[in-house]
Amino acid sequence: MSDDHSHRYRGRLAPTPSGLLHLGHARTFWIAQQRAEQAGGDLVLRLEDLDRTRCKPEYVTAIYADLTWLGLRWQEGPDVGGPHAPYEQQARLPFYSEIWQQLNAAGVIYPSPHSRRDVQQALSAPHEGDRELIFPPALRPTAFAAVQEPGAVNWRFCVPDGESIPVVDGRLGQVSYKAGVDFGDFLVWRKDGFPSYELAVVVDDHAMQISEVVRGEDLLLSAAKQSLLYHALGWAIPAFYHAPLLRDRQGRRLAKRHQALALRSLRQEGVQPATLRQAWASELA
Repeated sequence: MSDDHSHRYRGRLAPTPSGLLHLGHARTFWIAQQRAEQAGGDLVLRLEDLDRTRCKPEYVTAIYADLTWLGLRWQEGPDVGGPHAPYEQQARLPFYSEIWQQLNAAGVIYPSPHSRRDVQQALSAPHEGDRELIFPPALRPTAFAAVQEPGAVNWRFCVPDGESIPVVDGRLGQVSYKAGVDFGDFLVWRKDGFPSYELAVVVDDHAMQISEVVRGEDLLLSAAKQSLLYHALGWAIPAFYHAPLLRDRQGRRLAKRHQALALRSLRQEGVQPATLRQAWASELA
């Protein structure tokens, strides 16, 4: 993989085809396009389809239709091609395997056979709601046999406990997280033979020369974890812009279960994309 990144702005749309896109996805993707257009750059469409049980071909078809209806355009992607193909994560497993090899050789990851229940039992305080479940250092192996393949076991990145990890965000400014406190050793490879979200997006954003990552602010903590991967691999960290989340009347962030707010439902009700875009522009002005 080359480190010769272009100075031209490159953003990306990275939907997961595990359900219909909802209004929150749409606004974040619209923000991504706005930022690419303002910078005179390009936009890449990448399908994050590693979850084979939930990702379906019909949702891929819906993504193309819904994003096109919304007025979004991309210069590279599964449907239009480009110099960094393939643009579907399921087709990119050799790239992820190569980076697993690099991280393994660097000694920054380790096999972790422990289940979520093991982690919870090792913690003194109960895990509540959506709070990050901190992997306890006591469960790190003191030694393990050298291997050339990940095998059927989870692998984790060993975080530098106590170190402050800054994240510079285009909307929120600088935010810092403390390794071992705000997050612990995180998954990079799953026992089913697939990379974790954290590893896959770092590999893809680097390979596709993405200069700014635009996504929802629920992934802000992921930026800290991913920064550690970038450093371990000697890669430049892209800029980040974490967009505000849309929430329902109860204050819960929108999810794919909110079918009434799916773009497909709004289209069927006669909502015009220009109306949505104008509302978002006024909200973010």
